[in-house]
Amino acid sequence: MPHIGADVTLNDPALVHDTALLYGKVTVGVGASIWPYVVTRAEIHEIVIGERTNIQDHVMIHVGFASPTIVGDDCSITHRVVLHGCEIGDRVLIGIGATIMDGAKIGSNSIVAGHSIVTEGSVFPDNSIIAGSPAKLIKTVDNSAANLRNAAFYHLNARNYANGIDRLSLENIKQLQG
Repeated sequence: MPHIGADVTLNDPALVHDTALLYGKVTVGVGASIWPYVVTRAEIHEIVIGERTNIQDHVMIHVGFASPTIVGDDCSITHRVVLHGCEIGDRVLIGIGATIMDGAKIGSNSIVAGHSIVTEGSVFPDNSIIAGSPAKLIKTVDNSAANLRNAAFYHLNARNYANGIDRLSLENIKQLQG
């Protein structure tokens, strides 16, 4: 059974997995998906998860002492990511195992490479490709189309999972290609 605290607002998400733990002031946008073993904690400030954003398996989202955690629309926060008191723009992909720290801001249409560590207060503009530990701007490219496709895949997958379907059909694949 998931834990969904009294201060959590669910705005018709596509999926909140049974193992998710949502504590404190958390808002989940329309069509968003919360996958297995996600933990959110907002004892102060708040966590906002945008529309159609997917928060994948084993993600930890916490607020900073001085900052909320805000995640935009159509984002993919992939497996084992840690978001801590940061702001993520729209259509951003955060790669597997990355950590984004307090006060950091990732601009829209960006990609953060897996296992990167974005240090406190780092600010990256829209269309950034970010990698490393500590993370640095590698180049500037508009990744909005690819990031939106990934978010759409997860939105479709979440709708299927919510209906007990854990495999994509040929019709689903055609939708995604489409």
